[in-house]
Amino acid sequence: MRHRSAVVVSIAVIGALTLTACGSRDDKKSGDSGQGGGSTTVTIGISVPLTGDLSALGLGIRNSVELATKQANEKNEVPGVKFQIKALDDTAKPAPGQQNATQLVGDKDVIGVVGPLNSSVAQSMQQIFNDANLVEISPANTGVALSQGEKWASGTKARPFKTYFRTATTDAVQGPFAADFLAKDAKKSKVFLIDDQKTYGAGLAATFKGQFIKDGGQIVGEEHVNPDDRDFAAVVTKVKSSGAEAVYYGGEYPAAGPLSLQLKDAGVNIPLMGGDGIQSGDFIKLNPKSQGDYATAVGLPVEQLPTAAKFIADYKTAGYKDAYETYGGYSYDSAWAIIEGVKAVVAANNGKLPDSPRAKVVEAVQKVSFEGVTGKVSFDEFGDTTNKQLTVYAVKDGKWAVEKSGTFTG
Repeated sequence: MRHRSAVVVSIAVIGALTLTACGSRDDKKSGDSGQGGGSTTVTIGISVPLTGDLSALGLGIRNSVELATKQANEKNEVPGVKFQIKALDDTAKPAPGQQNATQLVGDKDVIGVVGPLNSSVAQSMQQIFNDANLVEISPANTGVALSQGEKWASGTKARPFKTYFRTATTDAVQGPFAADFLAKDAKKSKVFLIDDQKTYGAGLAATFKGQFIKDGGQIVGEEHVNPDDRDFAAVVTKVKSSGAEAVYYGGEYPAAGPLSLQLKDAGVNIPLMGGDGIQSGDFIKLNPKSQGDYATAVGLPVEQLPTAAKFIADYKTAGYKDAYETYGGYSYDSAWAIIEGVKAVVAANNGKLPDSPRAKVVEAVQKVSFEGVTGKVSFDEFGDTTNKQLTVYAVKDGKWAVEKSGTFTG
């Protein structure tokens, strides 16, 4: 999920961080690793919005990672190694995200990081994690350039950071998948395009636009809003006079909900569609007239996956008051990929965790392959998930309901 944040990190700071990250952790070992009751405790860091408008998604991510670590400990998944979490609030903004990355790198117990939610935040963190050889796996980032470089759209793909991975598929397929649905399934030929000017929203809208035009559709108007906007009167007027049969919004639910509601209140009774950034129960809470609106989300519906049944039951049993939301299963799988990476490193080192394991964990994560909550979990040469499934949801009777699942074939 989720333009570019220019991040300047001094060479001196990078060097200091790298040295700290590669130093030995404060091992809590006693005896050999895992046989005599002794263990080493390592930390999986988390950076997501725990407060603010997008906290519903962030809390679902945090809880799911915590559940994974608890279950790994209960199963003694990595003999001699215990896992804990360190969850930091990035408020869905790049500057706090960068600060969190620095803090996590500086903590010698942190062996991997799950997050962030937003692609714009990821851009502020990637260099810091890469310089420290600290693996980062996002369950939600969909901005293509994060893994394939800024020239990906022209066909020149180059992985910028070896430490960056994700379990969510990218907007290179999510936007076109939505365009195909509106043009071919929903039979909409005229769309008004709106985005929030952020990495995620602008990128998603751009990939949607290209495919919708390719499908024979017409973009009858375009507008850019700010993610904090809540009064869309001027935009509503333009949409109303455009003859649009649908609105496609690149952005997230805190603005998308009010935008859709104001359109309906003005008599513009056409569906609003967006990406995974709006596929949240909070979108419906913000918009009681959301019936018939659409959203895409990465992967297949977790509730319909046999592989997810235990996760859903365990999450409920754990008593979390926050829903696991769109990214719960992908967050669990992100954490488990780190756990599997640690497991491989320990196995290759005579059952013990090396003193400086971070770089080895990165190498191991690149090779992981397992059946996770969301299905097969593995990564390609760019660190992207090999799972390219997507789903279209529609609001029906106050809930998101599955409309169509599949893959984008071009």
